Amino acid sequence: MLNKPVLVESLIVFVIVLSVHAVVWDRYSWCAVALTIQAFYVQFKWDRLLQLGGAVFQFRTAANSGLLPASMVIPLLGIVMKERCKSAGIVYFERFGIVVASTGMLVALFLSVIAVGITKPVPTNTCILTGIAGSIIIYTMKHSLTVSEVIEVLEVLLIFVYLSMILLYLLPRCFTPGEALLVLGGISFVLNQLIKRSLNVIEGRGDPIDFFLLVAVVGVILLGLFFTVLFIFMDSGTWISSMFFHMMTAVLGLGVIMPWLYRLIQRNPLFWLLQFLFQTQTRVYLLVYWTFLAASACGVVFYQNAKRSSESKKHQASTITRKYFHFIVVATYVPGLIYDRQLLYVAAVLCLAVFIFLEYIRYFRIKPFGQTLRHLLSLFLDERDSGPLILTHIYLLLGMSLPVWLFPRSCAPKGTLSGAGALVPYSGVLAVGVGDTIASVFGSTMGEIKWPGTKKTFEGTMTAIFAQIIAVALILIFDTSVNLNSSYAWILASVSLVSLLEAYTTQIDNLLLPLYLQIMFMA
Repeated sequence: MLNKPVLVESLIVFVIVLSVHAVVWDRYSWCAVALTIQAFYVQFKWDRLLQLGGAVFQFRTAANSGLLPASMVIPLLGIVMKERCKSAGIVYFERFGIVVASTGMLVALFLSVIAVGITKPVPTNTCILTGIAGSIIIYTMKHSLTVSEVIEVLEVLLIFVYLSMILLYLLPRCFTPGEALLVLGGISFVLNQLIKRSLNVIEGRGDPIDFFLLVAVVGVILLGLFFTVLFIFMDSGTWISSMFFHMMTAVLGLGVIMPWLYRLIQRNPLFWLLQFLFQTQTRVYLLVYWTFLAASACGVVFYQNAKRSSESKKHQASTITRKYFHFIVVATYVPGLIYDRQLLYVAAVLCLAVFIFLEYIRYFRIKPFGQTLRHLLSLFLDERDSGPLILTHIYLLLGMSLPVWLFPRSCAPKGTLSGAGALVPYSGVLAVGVGDTIASVFGSTMGEIKWPGTKKTFEGTMTAIFAQIIAVALILIFDTSVNLNSSYAWILASVSLVSLLEAYTTQIDNLLLPLYLQIMFMA
């Protein structure tokens, strides 16, 4: 039987799904409800497989499968995007939202079928529920998608299947099934979009910063796959291998990634980037300010490691120490959101590429910095970094950046959505930067009443909700583009539900919470 925290987590997700579809009910709502019910039952099968060690790949053990909360993210994002773009009269992005929702449902259904297929004995009731949910989804897709859109959905599913087999084999214990669904599903969709746009380049069409995101994400992933295969046949820790790593990075970057980006934006990528970064005086001030914050973050890392050397080799950074980085990230993103969101968009993409590249250097022990990075970052490990990769800092960056990257700018003529939707770019700041940080700090220092079955405290959750409401009030004061139009009750309900989800989920909250808060705000 499912334990109590998983039941409460599932109930919170079900309430979020019903809340969204109470506002945007249509034919896809039946699909979402059916997917929620079957994912709840299949989640039980995944949890049992993980406990018995019967899963095909090695998943992260200090958490449940997380299939239900992860399964609903991409479909709900697509549905709320469709509704927002439909109300704005942007047909292209309305259809794009339908494709996103259909892709998310099909990928989640595929993962459910895998779990049912490898469970022995075959669970009859779960098979029936999965069949019913699949029939509803496929029937709706048949009457909603064009032939080209169906092909696009199937392409993403095919990429997801192959990518899952490769990365889950190469990176054991890095993900739960739910986290794999979110991360690999997102990468599959980005890769398919990049291929599609590369084959259908129309000069002058499309925003260069969107192409920059697609090429940067796909480029660093392909770079990692290339070196992973290469270092199977040679020792990555030698100077010769390290020199080859740096040389091939330059060759692939200048010989593949740069020409690819040039084809998409029809101009020199380096000149475009330099011109973009230093276009206005405000951008120069922001870049100087962000450089100072980056240096401060490095200073925290060096100071904590010096403290470990003087105290004990077994010293680990406390929860409060790790939350320093959350405060630094909030101080980074808020000025960018207020003064120049496009610059923040591009800077976040650059930062993601740098983070992943540094992780490659650490993982492969590339000289001269690989071993140093291993030593410095080992201080900040927690139970979620049980695999060969350290991903928590990358998840933090993704959680803050995804609401900025996924904000439907084309469906917001004045650069902002109406009502609670105006807070969509701030979803990461509110959920992770403010809510999760305050909950951890106050919960670990002053919390006494624990939520049943968890280590999280009632005081931490209540303080997080209160802090996020204060943060919303401050956003209203300092960001004149935000106009909530009396949608305060919906904002309070959204913040409360996501804070409760933070208390009960065992998934990577830095990734999950901002996406659910964004979905609620966009609804």
